[in-house]
Amino acid sequence: MSDITQAVARLIVDTQPDDAAREQARRGVLDFFAVALPVVNGALPDATLASLRQIWPGQDAQSRALRLGYSGHALDFDDFHPDFRGHVGTVILPALLALSAESAIIEPTQFLDAFALGVEMAGRLGLAVGSGHYVQGFHNTSTLGVLAAAAACARLVKADPAQTANILAIAATQAAGLRVQFGSDIKPLHAGLAARAAVTAVQLTQHGVSAQTTGALESFLAAYSPTTARPALLTECWGAPWRIVTPGLEFKPWPTCSGTHGAALAALTLREKWLAAGFSIAQLHHDVERIEVAFPPGGDVAAFIHTPTNGVEARFSLEYVIAECLLDNDLPLSSFAPGNVKPATAALAARVVRTPDHNAPPDALNPAARFHRLRVTTRAGVILETEATRQMLLAKGVDLAEKLHRCLPQADDATRNGWLTLTRLESAQALRTLQALLLV
Repeated sequence: MSDITQAVARLIVDTQPDDAAREQARRGVLDFFAVALPVVNGALPDATLASLRQIWPGQDAQSRALRLGYSGHALDFDDFHPDFRGHVGTVILPALLALSAESAIIEPTQFLDAFALGVEMAGRLGLAVGSGHYVQGFHNTSTLGVLAAAAACARLVKADPAQTANILAIAATQAAGLRVQFGSDIKPLHAGLAARAAVTAVQLTQHGVSAQTTGALESFLAAYSPTTARPALLTECWGAPWRIVTPGLEFKPWPTCSGTHGAALAALTLREKWLAAGFSIAQLHHDVERIEVAFPPGGDVAAFIHTPTNGVEARFSLEYVIAECLLDNDLPLSSFAPGNVKPATAALAARVVRTPDHNAPPDALNPAARFHRLRVTTRAGVILETEATRQMLLAKGVDLAEKLHRCLPQADDATRNGWLTLTRLESAQALRTLQALLLV
């Protein structure tokens, strides 16, 4: 089969995720639940969600998918996929949850398989567009996410190959989202708009609306990544291994841009060295002259905000994240809430200087080789250095039960344990209960 759109559609219909893929899908559901529920239920008040509920108040699948997609991405604490170079769960799961709520009984394995297929599509798309798409200024979560969610939804509703190709074609022509919106209310809305677009693609197809499917994905790749696209990677080794397992979903330890996490780990290590050298935390303000952060060229393309004016912008600031870790030994949700930044953190952040290491290969060529190297120089000439690599960060892992507690600290142990069981989706009733909690 020469047409890639048709070939991908056939793979979505015919391939079967294994038990390992389903288990990782369950972890993805838990992570999404942990970061979305406190926004949905108002435990973390969100003015933008309130506005979205006024603009899209309906209980139809499109409106529900949009609101939930925004909610899952609002804290920037949701999952990340390295091949995709974006957040997959917050686009795929809202679309699946909203669409399945309008369907007959959906079996949990059917839902989990659809999620795994969506992540496979996401990972394959990320490889196929190459580095150029993101570097051009596109937000993969949105532009590629709509196709990933559309693939998942096509699998969920048991679309045949022709219908699946049509769903993908309609999704591709709706793809949009620019990185310039990072640090604004629109960045998380990208996820909601993409989830809604995926649902729209399915519903249009179900109602007989046809798209041009021949060359649809090829055209998307040519238009959105003209210099680095490799279309063959969309189908090559599909499901071998499943992208949801290898390289797998990555779960965030902190509610900031993933491009800041290596710097955060390095800063936490440097804080220990600072204290071990006999300095106090108060002396960071008085004695530090300069903090240099080195990384591969282009390694700060996502964390591009130097001087944030509010907590949402601070999520995308290497300077602020480094300063916050040095001062507070943590990156709590409260530090990145809407509102003014902390004056003390901002003052220390002003001494952070970005010094890309031009001896290292560009980050776009191999994000897996990313590192952050910190060097603190005091006014007295004392120098302390440390480095954190992406591999060191991944080796630490994330305890999702603890993350659930961190996101919803007001819930008692019995309630949280119930949620942990619920998100495993062992029954159709569990899926319905999950929908009832999130689709409001």
